Amino acid sequence: MIVTAEDRVLIQGITGRQGTFWTERMQAYGTKVVGGVNPKKAGTEHCGVPVHGSAREAAAAGGFDVSVLFIPPLGVKEAALDAIEAGAKGLVILTEHIPVQDVMYLLAAAKESGCRVLGPNTAGAVTPGQCFTGFMPAFNDSIFRPGSVGVISRSGSLGTLVCLNLVQAGFGESAFIGIGGDPIIGTTTRDALECLDRDPGTEAVVMVGEIGGSMEEEAAEYAVTMTKPVAAFIAGGAAPPGKKMGHAGAIVMGNKGTYKSKRDALEKAGVTVLDTPSDVGRAVREGLGT
Repeated sequence: MIVTAEDRVLIQGITGRQGTFWTERMQAYGTKVVGGVNPKKAGTEHCGVPVHGSAREAAAAGGFDVSVLFIPPLGVKEAALDAIEAGAKGLVILTEHIPVQDVMYLLAAAKESGCRVLGPNTAGAVTPGQCFTGFMPAFNDSIFRPGSVGVISRSGSLGTLVCLNLVQAGFGESAFIGIGGDPIIGTTTRDALECLDRDPGTEAVVMVGEIGGSMEEEAAEYAVTMTKPVAAFIAGGAAPPGKKMGHAGAIVMGNKGTYKSKRDALEKAGVTVLDTPSDVGRAVREGLGT
C-alpha cells in the first residue's frame, strides 16, 4: 500500500502522547490529516483538526481514505472494524501485542471490504517528498528523499538503515512500505513487491526480511517474473536454530523459514542477496546498469 499526498488521513488515538507527537510531524511533512478519533473528546479540536467520536462519524463529517491506529492492543479490533465499516481504503496498524484472534478477525473483515492493511506491528509507510503515515523519520533527508527505489521491510529500524545507505549511495526512494513484524499481517512481502512492480515511479526494489515464516520465499516466486531489479537483505543469518529473533514472526521451525532457505529461493529467482545492508547501493547500481 502506497499512501500519497492526496490521501485523506484519519488518526485513531490522535490525542494520546504518541498520536499527538507523530500527527504533528506527519502534518509538517505534508500528510493530509483530516481528523482524529477519541470518543471521550469528540467535538473538540486537536492538532488543528476535529476530533470525532468514531471513524464512522469522521466519514459522515467529510470522509477519509486511510486511518492510522495509535491504539492500545485490546482496543485495536474495535477501532479497526469502526474504520472498515466507515469505508476506509487502508489501515496502518502500528500496534503490537494484539491478540491473534483479534488480528485474524479484523483482517478477514478488511479483506471482505476491500480495505488494505499495513501491520500490525508496522512502522508505517513513507512516500518521500509527499507524506508519511506512522513513525518513520521521513523528515530526515539523509534517510528519505524522492527517488526511484522502492523499499519493503518487516523491520522499521533495518528499513531505516537500508534507506540511509541508499541515500548515501546517491539514490532516493519512491516508497517505503513497512509490512510489520508479526506472524499474521495484512500486507505480505509478496503483496508489497507486486505493488511496487506496478508502480510507475519505482525502477528497482529492495526487500528487507528476516528469518522465520515463508514470506520471502513466496516473494521470490513473484520476483522471478519481474523485469525491475530486486535486491534483498535477510536478517538473522547467524541465529541458532529455533531461536526467535526480535519480531514475533521471526522464528524458524525445522527447515522452514531459515536463512539458507530464504537466500536460496531469492537467488534462484534472480534476486541479489546482500551480505550486509551497506552493500545496497552497489547492488541497486548494478541492477539498474548505472
